[in-house]
Amino acid sequence: MKFHRPSFGVYAKLVSTMALWGATWVSARVVAQSLTPFPAAFLRFFFASIFLYALLCRAGAQQGGGWPRLSRAVLPGAAWMAITGVFLYNALFFSGMKTVPAGRAAMIVACVPSAVALYSALVLRAPTGLIKGLGIALSLFGVSVILSGGNPVTLFTHGADTGDLSILGCVVTWAAYTLAGGYAMRRATPLVAVAWSCILGCAMLLPPALATGLAEQIAAAGWVVWGNLVFLGVAATGLAFIWYLDGIQALGAPRASVFINLVPVFATIMGSVILSEPVGLSLVFGGLMVISGVVLANRPAAKAAQAK
Repeated sequence: MKFHRPSFGVYAKLVSTMALWGATWVSARVVAQSLTPFPAAFLRFFFASIFLYALLCRAGAQQGGGWPRLSRAVLPGAAWMAITGVFLYNALFFSGMKTVPAGRAAMIVACVPSAVALYSALVLRAPTGLIKGLGIALSLFGVSVILSGGNPVTLFTHGADTGDLSILGCVVTWAAYTLAGGYAMRRATPLVAVAWSCILGCAMLLPPALATGLAEQIAAAGWVVWGNLVFLGVAATGLAFIWYLDGIQALGAPRASVFINLVPVFATIMGSVILSEPVGLSLVFGGLMVISGVVLANRPAAKAAQAK
């Protein structure tokens, strides 16, 4: 079978996807100053659900099918993805972004792959070699450097503030979402699993959004807030998702996933340029530790030695 070299457009889409995901942190920072967490999360996924359902309809039409329906096989995984990655993650996400700078928050959440690797090692008893163990430790230590402003000891004496704790909660919920996604995508395509998790999560977010002032906040929201909500729902969720799938199809999941390490870099740069957020040494060195640790913790297992 003959393989073709991926075009420049594939790499451009992947880098653009990471830039969109990096901009998510800046955009959410803006939205969080005007909306409370549940209304902000609901409106984000309202737009995302419309966009992704339209993609499902288009995919169904291309395959000669009818209106897309949620099958019983997909429901458990999609529901768990909705609870963890949409409902809980975004409630914590918008809570944290009210006070936490975009670059700082993105660098903390960048340790999710290491958190997943740690869970796999402790709970699933997955094999963990020395390099992977060092990578997990380095990544988590980098987070402590970021949280403490360069002195991790202060976390034991003064603790972390509420915003940072919300972002740490994002790490836990997104790690759970990642594990649930693996289960769901064994029973459906990534588009089906993600689209239905967004739709279900949006429905879950509606009651608490209504209870915390959704109607009043919609009436008071200005064009800047609406523009950022549409960006979060359509560009950063829908469009970026399509481009990322294109990258996985062209390069394979392992090579495409390497680009995700660019997300906190873009978020830090954009936060500094657009929001004038300071970039201190603790963020730089802590972020380097996080990203380096993620790379080490997720290195592919060494190939078994060939028989002589």
